[in-house]
Amino acid sequence: MKIIPIKAQAGITGFESPAAEYRELGLSLDQLLVQHPNATFIGLASGDSMQGVGIFEGDLLIVDRAVTPQQNDVIVANYNNEFVCKLLDIQHRTLRSASPIYSPVNISDCDNFQLEGVVIGSVRMHRNNLGLIKCMR
Repeated sequence: MKIIPIKAQAGITGFESPAAEYRELGLSLDQLLVQHPNATFIGLASGDSMQGVGIFEGDLLIVDRAVTPQQNDVIVANYNNEFVCKLLDIQHRTLRSASPIYSPVNISDCDNFQLEGVVIGSVRMHRNNLGLIKCMR
């Protein structure tokens, strides 16, 4: 991605454009958002249970498998053969939603639980990109 300065006339004379000091810069979102490229994947958020931490339906989740989860991290896990995005309560072995309308779920020894990774970031999609959604589903 290239950042290109744009000079625009605003009808005021005597002031240099604020973009004048910038030059064309190369920027890779991979370099900006992904610390462990070989251990990172992108998922698609579904549902409304994580809106309290700013994750909405259709957002892209940047999930890093190389990061060790900490108390209350947002994680993606396979819980009883269903992929979930939840807050991880390590101390109580519980998965919590970021919404008070959903009850916490205890992780018992009988459950099939596999941590897939820690959500290190998300990207809000302001326009529904059907091609991207079909590709990810």
